[in-house]
Amino acid sequence: MRFPAELKYTKDHEWARVEGKVVTVGITDHAQSALGDIVFVDLPKAGRELKKGETFGVVESIKAVSDLYSPVTGKVVESNAALPGDPAKLNSDAHGQWMIKIEVTDAASAGDLMDASAYESFVATLK
Repeated sequence: MRFPAELKYTKDHEWARVEGKVVTVGITDHAQSALGDIVFVDLPKAGRELKKGETFGVVESIKAVSDLYSPVTGKVVESNAALPGDPAKLNSDAHGQWMIKIEVTDAASAGDLMDASAYESFVATLK
């Protein structure tokens, strides 16, 4: 599995692309592989306030239903409107399909996100 170096990662298997005050969030390839074929995605509407670690949505696969967790504290500024209608996009390109964009209101909340190397090491401990 490849974990893009430009992304940050959580222990809950979300990836985060930090660009100034906006963080783009998706699920990792590891999460997608563990879940299997994703068939349903539920994402929040813009304007929703999130605390770091709070559930922001759900993905459902042929194997399981899994909550999605916010990697930072902030406000949802955009949800990927295409994903609920075509959740299978996550199956072929998990790192290329974003779910939500969050405007960070607490910069310190991003402090413990892992880089690609740390996440790869973390995933290795799960096997």
